[in-house]
Amino acid sequence: MYKNLLKQMLILACVLPLLAHAEVFEKTLGNGLKVIVKEDHRAPVLVQQIWYRAGSMDESTGTTGVAHVLEHMMFKGTKVVPQGEFSKRIAAAGGRENAFTSYDYTAYFQQLHKDKLELAMKLESDRMRNLALSDAEFSKEIKVVMEERRMRTDDEPHALLFEKLMAMAFQEHPYQHPIIGWMNDLNTLTAADARSWYRRWYTPNNAVLVVAGDVNASDVFAMAQRYYGVIPSRPLPARKKFSEPPQLGIKRFTVKAPAELPLLVMAYHAPSLRDAQKDTVPYALDVLAGVLDGNQSARLNKIMVREKQIASSAGAGYDGAARGPSLFTLEATPSEGVSVAALEAALREQIAVLARDGVSAEELARVKAQVTANEVYKRDSVFYQAMQIGQMESIGLSYKNIPEMLVKIQAVTAQQVQDAARDILKDDNLIVAVLEPQPLSGKPKHANEGALHVR
Repeated sequence: MYKNLLKQMLILACVLPLLAHAEVFEKTLGNGLKVIVKEDHRAPVLVQQIWYRAGSMDESTGTTGVAHVLEHMMFKGTKVVPQGEFSKRIAAAGGRENAFTSYDYTAYFQQLHKDKLELAMKLESDRMRNLALSDAEFSKEIKVVMEERRMRTDDEPHALLFEKLMAMAFQEHPYQHPIIGWMNDLNTLTAADARSWYRRWYTPNNAVLVVAGDVNASDVFAMAQRYYGVIPSRPLPARKKFSEPPQLGIKRFTVKAPAELPLLVMAYHAPSLRDAQKDTVPYALDVLAGVLDGNQSARLNKIMVREKQIASSAGAGYDGAARGPSLFTLEATPSEGVSVAALEAALREQIAVLARDGVSAEELARVKAQVTANEVYKRDSVFYQAMQIGQMESIGLSYKNIPEMLVKIQAVTAQQVQDAARDILKDDNLIVAVLEPQPLSGKPKHANEGALHVR
């Protein structure tokens, strides 16, 4: 054991300085657009991403889903690029493109050969200011989005359960609304709603442009000025500050839906990362999630799945990178013959053991090594490097915090993990969601196609 711990600590000591000295450059144009360039010359490829700090949490009741609908409409042509041409031109250049909407932001990306950056900038900057939002195209596309909702949520029991979970967990914060929107709102959305959203948020002073890959930063800045720098900024509406009041006791609900197996989710209200230097609890929760889940040695898999065979699968999750509050979740499917009540009791037992006895030095070292190794592997992806930068900038933190966050993870103590388990994973913070399987209809499942959706 001690040889493994020593080996892991040596790996961390070698890797962390390398992660801290990445070549990242930034410049803010006169119109407020922040441009960030990550140079990576290992392969002749690049990715361009444009991030708008506007997601479903910025919507109002009655127009939920408009951020995602506009994401679809951004591919419907501009005053100078006909409908369908954007994707065709990227494909003809050997590239790929897509977009995603989240609670916190909306982003668009292209992956191309390094010589095709000008094409990507020309196309993306054009639709930042010249989008053609016709009533006719909107009326067709809203039907596509409604069908996407049916396929991905209404007909998917796990997605339906998590949608209801968010609505139950957040009583005041707009995270209670699904990213894709409530069906009633989709039925009443208009092209005017999309145009209003576009005018309100799609402005350079509400965006971050990230370019990563085999590029030269000074060349990227000059090209960004030529294509994006000429777009005028617009005043942004005042952003409302949302919070979620403390929960005053455990909440429980059941969703009955056609499914093969039951599912139990235990979600606890948890803080998000606000100050990368001063916060401690989010880092402890990251480590706690790794102790419970992540590989064959993690507690839930080792104890509940393999040893006690109470669950056929079990996991934990926490993501503190968000503009709003977070949740720490435990998720499990009972083994055949095991009731959901027994499964919940077993999960509670694991939480109680953590709060009482804490974690071992070996567990702590394993998780820390795993976190750092994951970061190293992610550096192999130019796309992920850009994603990480864009997400940090879009939630109110900075890409400059990334190396510091890794250092803070390594500094988490066993006592901090134990304190987090005791203080956060308690009933007053808990929502228990149960999927109660109903008979399957026998009809074939829809293909899971469409735009991406991520947190």
